[in-house]
Amino acid sequence: MMTKTFARHSLVAAIAAIATTGVALQAHAATEVNLGHTLSSSSHYSVGADAFKETLEELSDGAYTVNEHPSGSLGGEREMIEGLQIGTVDFVITSTGPLGNFVPETYVLDLPFLFEDYEQARCVLDSDLGDELLAKMSDHDLVGLAWSENGFRHMTNSQREIATPADAEGLRVRTMENRVHQEAFRQMGARPTPMAFPELFTALQQGTVDGQENPITVIVATNFWEVQDYLSLTGHVYSPAIVLGSPILMDGLSEEERGWFMQAAAASAEATREEVSRLEREGVALLEENGMTVKTDIDVAPFQEAVKPAYEIFTSEYGNEMLERVQEKASNC
Repeated sequence: MMTKTFARHSLVAAIAAIATTGVALQAHAATEVNLGHTLSSSSHYSVGADAFKETLEELSDGAYTVNEHPSGSLGGEREMIEGLQIGTVDFVITSTGPLGNFVPETYVLDLPFLFEDYEQARCVLDSDLGDELLAKMSDHDLVGLAWSENGFRHMTNSQREIATPADAEGLRVRTMENRVHQEAFRQMGARPTPMAFPELFTALQQGTVDGQENPITVIVATNFWEVQDYLSLTGHVYSPAIVLGSPILMDGLSEEERGWFMQAAAASAEATREEVSRLEREGVALLEENGMTVKTDIDVAPFQEAVKPAYEIFTSEYGNEMLERVQEKASNC
């Protein structure tokens, strides 16, 4: 028969073993982080999110796992950026549309016809000037990790073909919550109507707005052909995207861990750009197959002339220095 002393020792040993196992499990438990964006799980943003997840989980050997939240499930872009600042959101892939409201220096990237092509735009964003703009995020309770991409923005609508700025007269066009964009469309004679992206499809469907402007990537990912008849390849604005992190999370990381997240963001941006390039090659044909009338031979000179006042809004408030630096960098790319 087991003695009381032996039984007591066995119980203590069992409790110790359970406690030790619990500590070991806790030590190896993965830390979950959330990554939000406003586009669908089949979009170029989601391709970038997948690359972020795969890279981070591999580099950290599973110490960190990433939960993607697509389709605005964590809110619109403005709301998610605010979430980064207070720590309710860990990472966001977002357009720069609302970013200027938080980091005014980035408004320069939203000026119409600033870049000639993808090569030039990517060259500027990957330069020391792009790094400088990323660093400015830290002055506004954000962490800039990498410049990603949306692409050159084009106009769609449900009313008529647009070949000149005059054709946009009176159209209610959804724009991002960005003063530079809004002024550009106002100068074309359109009626800019800012609203959060998750509200846009329904607004088009119900006729609250007549049209919108976005890159081919977004037009394809959102099935806008279901509610829009006409696409005009104006390429009026190059739209970057950015991978942002919450300082509340990032500031608590070791140097090695921070490096993992930086590499994950770089992989995300690279994968997104590759998907943008693919959709630029294949997307227009897909939209035509789904019934959209596409105007390809656009004379951009009248559009460039029409939107010049948008530059004056920027320079009157923020000066010429950053604009001139971007233009000089672009000319050398």
